[in-house]
Amino acid sequence: MFVTRFAPSPTGYLHRGHAFSALAAHQAARVAGGRFLLRIEDIDATRCRPAFEAAICEDLAWLDLRWETPVRRQSEHMADYQSALTRLEADGLLYRCFRTRKEIAQAMTSAPHGAVEAFRSAPLPAREEARRLAAGEPFAWRLSLDAARQRLGGWQGLTFSDSGQTFTANPEPGGDIVLARKDVGVAYHLAVVVDDALQGITHVIRGADLAEATHVQRLLQALLDLPTPTYQHHPLLLDAEGHRLAKRTGAESLRALRERGMSAAELKGELGFD
Repeated sequence: MFVTRFAPSPTGYLHRGHAFSALAAHQAARVAGGRFLLRIEDIDATRCRPAFEAAICEDLAWLDLRWETPVRRQSEHMADYQSALTRLEADGLLYRCFRTRKEIAQAMTSAPHGAVEAFRSAPLPAREEARRLAAGEPFAWRLSLDAARQRLGGWQGLTFSDSGQTFTANPEPGGDIVLARKDVGVAYHLAVVVDDALQGITHVIRGADLAEATHVQRLLQALLDLPTPTYQHHPLLLDAEGHRLAKRTGAESLRALRERGMSAAELKGELGFD
């Protein structure tokens, strides 16, 4: 069965771009006679707010979208992500990185001619790591691309379908990504592949700004023996200056549209949905 989802983070109010993604996923599920799920990606407790989650539900209801309940909230399922993290650690695919963000930025720009390279490193010697842990120094769990490549024998088998085309994933540009950190818990990449698998998501419909994320997510799916959904990355909505709509740049919210008198039917027509 066709199963898709809309998975916003409650860090601000939804705007036209979010509406387009939600409507696209909802329509695809309806046409396929499938299921449409809402997932709240609220693992970043420093930025997520209950008021924004309530506003998300209000906005989607205004658009006349219907979703299954109960809604999955990532903050309520940290044990699932920790289990995946523990498995990757046991398989020798993670290492503790004690470098600060400033040190990492310096390392990434230390290549010849000032070129910025993806961060790559390796575990510290056991004695040095033990000393730092005993001192209570903070660290992040990073995925070792070298260990992952060795485990899989290369990237040749990491294929995925996106908008009807088959691609081979290339996780190299992302370097050794962070999968967990004390201040924000597990990272988006890990949580999303675990959620998609547990919820039986067969089709991921989302904006083109997340297309590059598919490469590392496909890698994690392979390392964790998780199924790979079919992907569809749609073009982003742009403002008058040609910039993509975003919360951080003050894109007009759906609630603001309502307040100035726009109806849901008018917005859906503007976005190309009936």
